[in-house]
Amino acid sequence: MNIVLLAGGASPEREISLRSGKAIYRALIELGHKVSLVDPALGFHQPKSVEDFFNPQLNTEKVSIENYLEAFQLETFNECDLVFIILHGKWGEDGTVQAILELMNIKYTGCDVLASAIAIDKDLTKTIVMQNGIKTPPWFLHEKNHEVDYKEIADKVGLPCVFKPNDQGSTIGFSLVDSIDNFEEAINLALKYSDKVLVEKYIKGRELTVSILGDIALPVIEVKPKHVMYDYECKYTKGMTEYYCPADLPEEITEKVKKLSLMAFNSCRCRTFGRVDFILDETNELYFLEINTIPGMTDLSLVPMAAKVFGLDFNSLIQRIIDLSLS
Repeated sequence: MNIVLLAGGASPEREISLRSGKAIYRALIELGHKVSLVDPALGFHQPKSVEDFFNPQLNTEKVSIENYLEAFQLETFNECDLVFIILHGKWGEDGTVQAILELMNIKYTGCDVLASAIAIDKDLTKTIVMQNGIKTPPWFLHEKNHEVDYKEIADKVGLPCVFKPNDQGSTIGFSLVDSIDNFEEAINLALKYSDKVLVEKYIKGRELTVSILGDIALPVIEVKPKHVMYDYECKYTKGMTEYYCPADLPEEITEKVKKLSLMAFNSCRCRTFGRVDFILDETNELYFLEINTIPGMTDLSLVPMAAKVFGLDFNSLIQRIIDLSLS
């Protein structure tokens, strides 16, 4: 097949996208596909070599959201069979790119426009899953330029609590706060990455994640970071996190978190593949955290880890994602 691989992008997760893209590119070539690389944030100024394309230190001065429409005018898209999207965060995981590709009548991997827009909006996602009977920690949404009452937030959410941008991933702009005195700093950090800040009650417990492939929930992974929470450093630095797959859980909890993950994924109209995160508290209650519709595919990523335990090597996983996207 002629496949365009979209990687890079203009979000704060650009470097992780390039790392994910490099692994997928290698798999696509080994699978026998013809692959064209496009970084939408570079417009007409695409790197000349594969090595340059995946180097996050190059072309940084040219990276801009304003280049996206220019990039989709490249002749590369004229005869492609599929676009494999591995753009993380804003301007790739939020429905923007999906909408452009639908206007161009080009098939692509992952969720459609609506599901992408829902899943990246943490406030909306939590609202939907709660309406479907799935527990989620209490939360408060603060919007930029609106007055904020710190006591109101503390009364509604409780302490400690987590501050994070409402539409970013990889715990970028994230803070764990145990005092009202630190609220202003946490809000200002999150507002650097989004116009909305989600403040969520911190639930102490075991971090679980379930990868979804089609209509199948893959083996549950327990994540044990060196830090209090699974932050950016723990996610992308070797040795900073221990992973257990399958997670050492009672069978009834394993089955319950798989069922709830599929329910959450489907209630937000997601499809093809993704990852759903939960916390199992000290009383064995499960709390939904969020959905990731274009999860990382690096050597430390969780979807490939779960797929391997399920019986799919990395190349087989990539081919399965392609097949599901075309079905």
